[in-house]
Amino acid sequence: FVALSALSVVATPLVKRSDPQGVDVSHWQGTIDWNAMAANGISFSYIKATEGTIYSLADSHYSNYRCFSANYDGAASVGIIRGAYHYAHPDISDGATQANFFLGNGGGWSGDGITLPGAIDLEKHFPPDGCYSLSQSDMVSWISDFSNTYFSTTSRYPVIYTTTSWWIQCTGNSADLSSNNPLWIAEWASTLGSLPAGWRFTTFWQYADSGPNPGDQDLFNGDITGLQRYGFTSLCS
Repeated sequence: FVALSALSVVATPLVKRSDPQGVDVSHWQGTIDWNAMAANGISFSYIKATEGTIYSLADSHYSNYRCFSANYDGAASVGIIRGAYHYAHPDISDGATQANFFLGNGGGWSGDGITLPGAIDLEKHFPPDGCYSLSQSDMVSWISDFSNTYFSTTSRYPVIYTTTSWWIQCTGNSADLSSNNPLWIAEWASTLGSLPAGWRFTTFWQYADSGPNPGDQDLFNGDITGLQRYGFTSLCS
């Protein structure tokens, strides 16, 4: 036997994962100084491209919304991994129509390592119910239609941005999409609360609606290597 006092024990310090910082922005932020963003430690960004089939932020007919291309290209030019998002309007057209509109106006994906898969923004819009007057089962079908259409073109399922409360109210807390679609949860708090049914973790966390950088403040659930890899392959595959 070896006396405990003779053992040399070296403790390995725990190192916190980096959780890369990101932002999501829209036309409300205008054209952004992406060099400053990179200097502030921003690693990724989601940029609004489309809303319903009402307008595209790259469409010159909507002069107030012509910030998408400048921001999308500007982020990439300084090494910030970026993706586009679509603000859904399930009340005005079907999921496939809106997915194709998104894909045709900046929402595509390529495995270049700097492009995130597109995201669909699902949140309360109009009263009285905030669910666009769709039943819970119809909402799940609408989201699935959007998701499958996006996948058929890009081979990637779109990220779902939502809140747990909206998901419970408007989909009945469906777990139907959790096996394929990465989750981006909006929870403006210092700690993450409960997630919608089926998801064991969130890929992105929008933890504040303002902060030191323009737009909403986000974290990626991983490290920078994982974020870069996410630009190539699906975390769900």
